[in-house]
Amino acid sequence: MTYHPKSEFLRVMIERGFLADCTDMQGLDEALMAGPAPAYIGFDATARSLHVGSLIQIMMLRWLQKTGHKPITLMGGGTTKVGDPSFRADERPLLDDAAIQANIDGIQRVFAAYIEYGDTPSGALMINNAEWLDQLNYIAFLRDIGRHFSVNRMLSFESVKSRLDREQSLSFLEFNYMILQAYDFLELNRRYGCILQMGGSDQWGNIVNGIDLTRRVLDHEVYGLTSPLLTTADGRKMGKSADGAVWLNADMCPPYTFWQFWRNTMDADVGRFLKLYTELPVSECDRLGALQGSEINEAKIILANEVTTLLHGAEAARAAEATAREVFEKGGVGDDLPTLELSPDEIGDGISIVQLIVKSGLAKSGKEAKRLIAENGARLDDAPLTDAGLMLDRAALEVPVKLSAGKKRHALVKIES
Repeated sequence: MTYHPKSEFLRVMIERGFLADCTDMQGLDEALMAGPAPAYIGFDATARSLHVGSLIQIMMLRWLQKTGHKPITLMGGGTTKVGDPSFRADERPLLDDAAIQANIDGIQRVFAAYIEYGDTPSGALMINNAEWLDQLNYIAFLRDIGRHFSVNRMLSFESVKSRLDREQSLSFLEFNYMILQAYDFLELNRRYGCILQMGGSDQWGNIVNGIDLTRRVLDHEVYGLTSPLLTTADGRKMGKSADGAVWLNADMCPPYTFWQFWRNTMDADVGRFLKLYTELPVSECDRLGALQGSEINEAKIILANEVTTLLHGAEAARAAEATAREVFEKGGVGDDLPTLELSPDEIGDGISIVQLIVKSGLAKSGKEAKRLIAENGARLDDAPLTDAGLMLDRAALEVPVKLSAGKKRHALVKIES
């Protein structure tokens, strides 16, 4: 029999497609009904920004707060020093304290767009697990915490097994990660009364470990809930585009580029993404997702506007849409395109079109830029580019020029003013 939850949060998770699995649906439902419940998601600080792949988790925290509960964003200042081996083919590069702190500073800026921090029953908390992990005494930790873990069971988790089955090395450092993540849940429960850990379905084993450890050490009942690991309709991992990761920080991915990523959503994904990444009513998401032909493009613009408004604000979304219409419908330049500004020294006696395509981010290498030109995929001010040896001098760049790669990617190039 399907369980029908009473709590608004679980109803939202199910209706909008966030729920992959839950350790005890009925128990969690009753705990949520009892009053504001603290729940957390952990984010390791492996880069200066999170990317779109993390947005499903951020939206879960947002819905948690909107339904009256207390989100905890746990920054992995301690666990980043170890590196999560889950479903990875190799070990993560190890970062020093300064690099980890710089990454945490960059990541924290995004959360404030989605959730409100403060000292209220549902005010969010920002916590760094280095607070307790950096202070651990190794022998005491092994004796008090390590004894609760069975190596046989740890080896049976899919995230570890997949690495061992491929006969790829799993360092003892990485093997400790799941113990440290389990200890995070224990500490958050002890310090803040946290009763729920959420994460992607690849975190299931780590979450279950934390639940078991908290029960054994504190005799407290806690819960786990996972979201599906998203792929786009063509099988690509969510958060990746042809140009690499789609970052959430504006200095790493301008609002126009972010908007354009959502505008380029595949038809089959529109309804699903509207439910996950916007707050439009489910019925409206279903209606928009069912549109056919050219009408689905208007649904994609709604998706792009709603998602961009949540992260960057309504003004950025309006500017991105206006630029897109200018570029695509009128053949214009648009004010909000990603812009490459060159100093006179960089131009010198002239700069090659291949260099400009690479510097503007439309190709990753000179070889890729030349191939783009050879395959008639590159344009200069909307005219096809055919000569990979073309040089532009300072006079040619006095007025901004528009570079295009394919139909959907554009950039402006101009001299610094």
